[in-house]
Amino acid sequence: MKRRTAVFMLFVLLCSLFTGCSQKEGQITIGIGQFAEHGSLDNCREGFLAGLKEAGYVEGENLKVLYDNAQADGGMAAQIANEYVSKKVDLICSIATPMAQSAFGAAKNSDIPIIFTAVTDPVLAELAKEDKTPSGNITGTSDKLPVKEQLEMIRAILPDAKKIGILYSTSEINSVSAIEEYKAAAADYGFEIVIKGITAAADIPLAADSLLESVDCISNLTDSTVVSSLPIILSKAANKNTPVFGSEVEQVKIGCLAAMGLDYYDLGIQTGKMAAKVLKGEAKAADLSFETIEAAAFYGNTAVADNLGINLPDNLVSSAKEMFSEITE
Repeated sequence: MKRRTAVFMLFVLLCSLFTGCSQKEGQITIGIGQFAEHGSLDNCREGFLAGLKEAGYVEGENLKVLYDNAQADGGMAAQIANEYVSKKVDLICSIATPMAQSAFGAAKNSDIPIIFTAVTDPVLAELAKEDKTPSGNITGTSDKLPVKEQLEMIRAILPDAKKIGILYSTSEINSVSAIEEYKAAAADYGFEIVIKGITAAADIPLAADSLLESVDCISNLTDSTVVSSLPIILSKAANKNTPVFGSEVEQVKIGCLAAMGLDYYDLGIQTGKMAAKVLKGEAKAADLSFETIEAAAFYGNTAVADNLGINLPDNLVSSAKEMFSEITE
């Protein structure tokens, strides 16, 4: 009898231990899949969690967060998405276009809502329709680049420049879309666009060398693969005394001359608030049109300008959202 009692007490103890380690009652579980590791996407993730917190979802309290980074690998992105679906998370946040496409494919036969962010062209990525309505149980925010404003800025800083180089990953639809916009608008500002495609990060050093031989400057996109290797491009461009323009604030911090770009932390906050609406049952992802960030802003780096012997126009500097006087490694 005593033995049976001891076994029973052990069973109760084990059950209590497992219960203590399991998800808290009323806790929401979300999966955050990030395609690559670099400053802008990291800021997006941090902003997303801040947006959720503003809406009442606090990690470690009523929110459990599963975070995974695909390291710019499409196969790994698919694995991460499938894992979230198998774990039946309450919501998936997908950061960057390839991650969003993987999550959408993995969750198609489930009722898990997907909120994406840092997706340049949701329509071209087949995540939304032409009228911005979702293609399924998916919505989010776009980091569509202000291409015309960027070209206008480059012309103001480099009045004699003729050729702008763009390095991009041929597998990233967002980059293909942005390049088409650049090509369509370039002539209006007296530029020719020279492109160089890569299929993997290992291609970047040679591609950058080739591109730098034929252009007056480089304009960087939000291409996850390229941005992950941006320090390599910046180093090679510096050796050629060639300016590199960024597409958001983090790129300017680490050595791009300037950008008419986005603040990805703000974009993340906007996305987090959208996710909160879905989690609270105030809206369904399938009923929410994707959103874009309201306005671009000028960011400049005077340390880079000094190294290149370039004077940034006073009107741009005075209107800047933020200026940097050093290069962050």
